[in-house]
Amino acid sequence: MIKNLPHKTIERLSQYRRALLICLDSGKTHIYSHEIARIQHITAVQVRRDLMLIGYTGTLRKGYNVKELIDLIGQIIDSDDGIHVAIIGMGNLGRALINYFAGKRSQLRIVAGFDINPDKIGNTMSGVPCFGIDDMESTIQKLDIRIGIMTVPADFAVEVADKLVKSGIKGILNYTPKPVNVPKDVYLEEYDMITSLEKVAFFVKMHSETE
Repeated sequence: MIKNLPHKTIERLSQYRRALLICLDSGKTHIYSHEIARIQHITAVQVRRDLMLIGYTGTLRKGYNVKELIDLIGQIIDSDDGIHVAIIGMGNLGRALINYFAGKRSQLRIVAGFDINPDKIGNTMSGVPCFGIDDMESTIQKLDIRIGIMTVPADFAVEVADKLVKSGIKGILNYTPKPVNVPKDVYLEEYDMITSLEKVAFFVKMHSETE
């Protein structure tokens, strides 16, 4: 396994695999760097640099072997034993994430959800059992859950993050607009949809002003 790859490279490798899987389904067996670059809206130089980092090169005549590249990216990103994931906050966003993710990656599996609503606890929602927040630590340890996805209201973000860390979680994806702090041995990814939307709105505004 290749270690110490830049975070942005890992992110792009995941995006490359998604694009390559679509190409494979359409019957495409080989692809050039400029084709991947066009799909991802980046430069072909960046694509070649990323693939050189993982030790993969294509040929001038055919480019990259799509199936081989998919398999190599999987060896780098995926865990051999698979990783269990939990959703904390089984509201509309939490259930939407479960439905979206179902069947997308065999090595990542959402096995539990947590909520404070007694009407949800004990039920199976979108195929995932829902547990109470009070049972979080024991359930996470019992099911060997290593990643937690937070979709709770912002006011509960810090408390939930602390509970996840205490439960032994090693990776957190925070969908709340509230930043949280975690120990250095826990990987944190924070995604704020409002920030992303404002970024898009800014460039729309700039484009409108130059017309």
